[in-house]
Amino acid sequence: MISWIQSLDWMALDWIQHALSCGFLDTVMPWITRLGNGGFVWILAALFMISRKKYRKNGIMLLCGLLCGVLIGNLALKNLVARPRPCWLRPEFQLLLASPKDFSFPSGHTLSSVIAAGCLARTDRRFGAAAIPLAALIAFSRLYLFVHFPSDVLASVVLGVAIAWGMDRLFAAILRKRTPAAE
Repeated sequence: MISWIQSLDWMALDWIQHALSCGFLDTVMPWITRLGNGGFVWILAALFMISRKKYRKNGIMLLCGLLCGVLIGNLALKNLVARPRPCWLRPEFQLLLASPKDFSFPSGHTLSSVIAAGCLARTDRRFGAAAIPLAALIAFSRLYLFVHFPSDVLASVVLGVAIAWGMDRLFAAILRKRTPAAE
C-alpha cells in the first residue's frame, strides 16, 4: 500500500513539473509559499481579529488552532514519521527556494493554512472566501516547489480540517458554559 502511494506521489509531482512549470509560476510560487512561512499571514489575521472586539474570540480560537497544528504537525508527526522530502530524494532537481531542513510529513504550510481557512470561514463567510483560495494556493505551492509529496499535503488538509473543527467545537462549548442560560 505504501509503495503504491509513493508511486502516485512521484507521478503527481512529475506531472506538475512537466505540465505546469513555467516562468510565471516559477516567480509567483515562492512568494505564495512565503506567505505560509511560520503561519505568518495567518498569525497576522489572528492578531487583527484579536484587535477587534467583534472578532476577538475567533482570533483567539485561530491562534489556539495554529498552536495545536504546530504541536501535532511540526513537533510530533514530522519527527515521528521522519519522511524525507522529494527534493532530498532527487537532489538534482533545481529548487526555487532554499531546501527545507525539517521532514516532509505533514506539510506545516498546508496544515496552518487549512486550520486558518477553517477558523476564518467559521467566523465570517467573507473571510473564508479569501482564506480558502489562499490556503489552496499555499498548499499547491508546496507541490510546485518540490518540497512536499501530495500525500503530505492531503494528510495535512485532513488534519487541518479536523483541528479547525475541533477548535470550533471546543470554543462553542466554552462559550456555552460561560453564557448564563436565559430564565
